[in-house]
Amino acid sequence: MVSYVDNFSITVASSSYRSNVRRLQELFSTISARGREIGVSFSVPKTELIHWRTPSQRTPPSTAPIKLEGHLFHPSMVVRWLGYWFTPALSPTHHFSHRLSLAQAIFSVVKRLSSPGAGVRPFLCHRIATGLLCPILTYGADLLTPTYTALRGMNSFWHRVQRWTMNNLFSNPTSILAREACLPPIISYCRYRRRLAALRVACALPYANPASARLPQSFPSLSSFRAQDSSRHLTKGLSLVYLPPPRLANGNSLSTPEKAPPGRPRRSPHLALARRPHTPPSRLTRPSPAQDKYSPTGSHEKNLPGAASPS
Repeated sequence: MVSYVDNFSITVASSSYRSNVRRLQELFSTISARGREIGVSFSVPKTELIHWRTPSQRTPPSTAPIKLEGHLFHPSMVVRWLGYWFTPALSPTHHFSHRLSLAQAIFSVVKRLSSPGAGVRPFLCHRIATGLLCPILTYGADLLTPTYTALRGMNSFWHRVQRWTMNNLFSNPTSILAREACLPPIISYCRYRRRLAALRVACALPYANPASARLPQSFPSLSSFRAQDSSRHLTKGLSLVYLPPPRLANGNSLSTPEKAPPGRPRRSPHLALARRPHTPPSRLTRPSPAQDKYSPTGSHEKNLPGAASPS
């Protein structure tokens, strides 16, 4: 089970869709009973059902419905959860097609702010493109990889945004738009988002992140903790409520700050920067004009009375 605020998602796996439906009904009954004990109820009419498939399956899609508290739900072909549009085969085409339509609608409204070349300056257009249009268009790129068909439509729209940002003509080649508008290509930005998501999973604590807890034991993680079984993240979830934080060799937990050894002051965990050694003022010497070969009068002052001679 995965939850976010008031959105819950229950996923089960077995050898048949009928078994999945029965297991979902049992899990829903258990969760509803526990919710009633603490005064929490679920909006059952908002429930959606989808049967996942693999690309290698050649059988017809399952139409097995599920019945919950007198409501009958048939499987859907598209399910929206937390802004992601999922299909039975987990194809990203539908998701990015919806994001493209939404970005085009917002862009048509933004262009009405002023006529091209007047009113809004190019750097403000750049801020609108990076802060509004790009997040809407690429939402979900950290998890889903756009297909060639989706990328073609997204690139065409992004070229229009780049031309609008710098007020370029349509006759200009598309290969120079990214440099002129200082806006990265969509394919490069999507790859950047996926790498950032991979870094977040790799650097997260395994006992606090379900995805990090599924990494192999050989992966160099911040902790050696891993999920106990392959279905724990589907049924119970990984959180501090169910799993206590692991202990270090000295007996402290990862959530407890490490104690400094006796007799040694505790240092702050920030990054220590290299500093120049402190030199006393008495050891600071200033070169005389005779030593400065770039001084216009340095070669003549060394023989004058009272001039400082080099030591």
